[in-house]
Amino acid sequence: MQENIELDYFENVFEMVKSNFVDNFSKFQMLVSPSYLLETPYREVLMAAAMGDGKFYSVLRKARLSEGVGEEIIRELISLEILWLEPSRESPLRVHPKHKLKKELRSYRIQDKLRFVQPFMRFWFGFVTYYKNELLQGKGGAFLENFQNNYVRLRTLVYEQLCDALLVKYYENSTPLLSHGSYWDQYSEFDILAITTNKKLILGECKYKDRKVCKNELTKLRSKALQSGIKVDVYALFSKSGFSNELLGMEDESLLLFDLDDLKALL
Repeated sequence: MQENIELDYFENVFEMVKSNFVDNFSKFQMLVSPSYLLETPYREVLMAAAMGDGKFYSVLRKARLSEGVGEEIIRELISLEILWLEPSRESPLRVHPKHKLKKELRSYRIQDKLRFVQPFMRFWFGFVTYYKNELLQGKGGAFLENFQNNYVRLRTLVYEQLCDALLVKYYENSTPLLSHGSYWDQYSEFDILAITTNKKLILGECKYKDRKVCKNELTKLRSKALQSGIKVDVYALFSKSGFSNELLGMEDESLLLFDLDDLKALL
């Protein structure tokens, strides 16, 4: 069953969450469809995907499911368009069948990531479901405290996706991107890794924080790239709150800086 829901965008985010997801919990729970997603084992899979890094087998482990059962459930969730699979772009560790890996890498598995199709579902299973019993009783204190302490992880992923879309738009009229999106490997995770039609590799970092991004963020990104063996042509930094004068003063063709105003290009 679906209902039309109206949110008051003049409220701050915490007031809006309270007035809707605490005061009208049952009304919003009806938006979770099909309803059996709220039951075991679907609930545990979706909670693990929403609250962790989304890596495929990490989700199954956190949901305490065998790989056979878990893979079947995830296939169903993908067919229902609840989840989608973001493929790993990490190169295989074995370059040929007889290639011997270092002992510490023998148990390492390259994993795809599970993403939510709808942000609402990610919010529900990442923040709301755990407090279901309390919310049914009209008790929202623990839920609101957890949301206030951790909602940064909710907005960060959305910001990263917007930054990725902005980078696509930035290059569309010159050297369009062949591939883009997040990237992860055995050493680290990167918000954005993109490759242009002329084979330039762009590595991006997105910071949604209430302070300016300084040069040390660029230094850390370069260090992570070196550790992962990524040969970068262009670094792209995205910041909600702008950049330090040192970064703004750098005359470097291999550095791109985008602030919050630049996202207007997506409108």
